[in-house]
Amino acid sequence: MHRFLYLALAAGLLPADRALAQTAAAPAATVAPAAYTVTGRVTDRATGQGLPGVTVLVKGTSVGVSTNSDGTYQIEVPQSATVLVFSSIGFNSKEVALNGQKVVDAALATDSKGLSEVVVTGRVGRRASPRIRGSVSAVSKGERARPQASPVADAAGYNSSATPIYMSSPPPRPEPGAGDTYARVTENGFRSARNEPLSTFSIDVDAASYSNVRRFLQQGQLPPPEAVRVEEMLNYFQYDYPQPAASAAEPFRVITEQAQCPWNPAHQLVQVALQARKVATDKLPPANLVFLVDVSGSMEGADRLGLVQQGLKLLTQELRAQDKVSLVVYAGAAGTVLPPTAGSDKATILRAIDNLSAGGSTAGGAGLRLAYNVARQNFNPQGNNRVILCSDGDFNVGEQSDQAMERLIVQQREAGVFLTVLGVGRGNYQDQKMELLADKGNGNYAYLDNLDEARRVLVSQFGGTLFTLAQDVKLQVEFNPARVREYRLVGYENRLLAAEDFNNDRKDAGELGSGHTVTALYEIVPVGAPATVDALKY
Repeated sequence: MHRFLYLALAAGLLPADRALAQTAAAPAATVAPAAYTVTGRVTDRATGQGLPGVTVLVKGTSVGVSTNSDGTYQIEVPQSATVLVFSSIGFNSKEVALNGQKVVDAALATDSKGLSEVVVTGRVGRRASPRIRGSVSAVSKGERARPQASPVADAAGYNSSATPIYMSSPPPRPEPGAGDTYARVTENGFRSARNEPLSTFSIDVDAASYSNVRRFLQQGQLPPPEAVRVEEMLNYFQYDYPQPAASAAEPFRVITEQAQCPWNPAHQLVQVALQARKVATDKLPPANLVFLVDVSGSMEGADRLGLVQQGLKLLTQELRAQDKVSLVVYAGAAGTVLPPTAGSDKATILRAIDNLSAGGSTAGGAGLRLAYNVARQNFNPQGNNRVILCSDGDFNVGEQSDQAMERLIVQQREAGVFLTVLGVGRGNYQDQKMELLADKGNGNYAYLDNLDEARRVLVSQFGGTLFTLAQDVKLQVEFNPARVREYRLVGYENRLLAAEDFNNDRKDAGELGSGHTVTALYEIVPVGAPATVDALKY
C-alpha cells in the first residue's frame, strides 16, 4: 500500500444544513401501486423509421419515458392506466388505449400545421468554513389562436395592462448544434509532483454535458469537442458510495481508491470521491422558489418551452405546503405572472405553467433582476431561496454582457438567493453562458434533452438539485514525490484553483446538495515509470 497523496478538503457548511443532516431520517416506506411493463416502438408513419426522443406518457399522470435512438421504449404502467400519449416536436400527438396489452407500437404522422402569431403578456451571512484535513492512503484494487390586441388576463388570472408582444412564426430551425456556443477547453496535462505537489480544484456536480452530448449522439452526430466536459460525464451517474456515518460532524464522506490505469498499464488511476448525506424531503427547510422562464421566440417548440413546462409541472408535484412558488417570464419585457403561491395550491401553479406561450425578443437581464426582486420580497431566512432559470441562453436584448450578469448574480448569491439553471433547445444553445450563470449563482446546471432528464433532475434528485448542504467545496491533494513522479487531473479544467485559493474563504467554489456524489480521477505516473514531463536542466 503506497502513500501516494495527502488530501485536504474545505467546505462551507450552512449551520441549519448541518443540523438537518445530523437529524435526517430515511423517508417512510410506501407501497407502490401494482404496475406492469409495456414495451414498443415509435416510428415515422411516412418512412417507417424509428423516432428517437419521443415522449411516451401515461395520460393524466407524470409517468413517462423517452424513446431510444431506434424508437424503442419500455415503461412501467400503473394498472389503473387507460391511455398512452405519444408526442414529439414536428409530429401529431397520438393516444393509444390500454387494455392490459404488453406491447404498444405507434406510428406518428408529420404535423403539417403552421404556427400563427403568439402573444406573451404579464405584469410588469457570510458562510462558516470549517475544514477537514487528514491523510488518506491509496489502496489497490403545436398551433395557437391569433391573439387580440386588447388587455388579457395573465397566467394566474390577474388583469394585465402590459402591451402584448407579438411575434410572427419563427424561421426554420438550424441543424442540431449549428449555432450552439461552448467555452473552449484545454485538456489538463501532467504535472511534476516534485515541482507542483499540490492539486487544488472546485467540485462540480453539474451533469449538463452528459445529456447534451447524448442529444447529439441520438441524432446521429458527434458533439463539438468543447461540449464534452469529462467531469460532468463522471458525475452524471449516482455511485454506490457509503453514506456518512450518522455521528459524523460533516454531512459527507471522502472515499479514495486506486487501480491500474486501463489505457496505460504503466500508470495508476486514483479516485477521490465525496458522498453527501441524503436528507429526506420532509426534513428539508421550506423553499422560496421563483421559476424564471424564457418565453422569447427562440423558445418556441415542444423541445424548448414545452419541455420546460412539463419539467416544472413534475417539480410542482414534489412541492410541500410550506414551500412557496412564484413565476416570472421574460421576452421583450419581464413580468410576474404568478405571485408567491403555496406548494399545496398545485392547481393554481399548474394552470400558470400551462398558460405560458412563446414570442418576442429576449430581455434576459430584466428577467433576472425581476426574479431576484421577487425572491428577496419573499425571502425566508430559515429556508431555501432560489431562482430557477429555464432558457436556451439566448440573451439578445437588454443587459447582454456576461460581466453584468455575473455581478448581479454574485450580489444576490452573497445575499442568500441562489440560482439553478435548466437549459433546453438546440441550434442556438448558449452552453457557455448558462454554465457561467449557474456557477456564479451557487447552483446546479442541467441540460434537459427529454422528459426523462427533467424527471431525473427535478424529481429523483429534488433535494440535491434545490437544497445545498455545503457551499464552496474545494479539494486539495498533495502528492508525495517519493512515490509519484507525475500526475494529471482528469477533467475539471474550468474548476482549477490556485493552491492559495484553498484557504481563501472568499474564493467561490462548487456546492454539494443532498445525496450528491462527486467523483474525480487522477492519472498517476509512479516513480520508476517513464516520465512524460521533461526534467529541469538547472
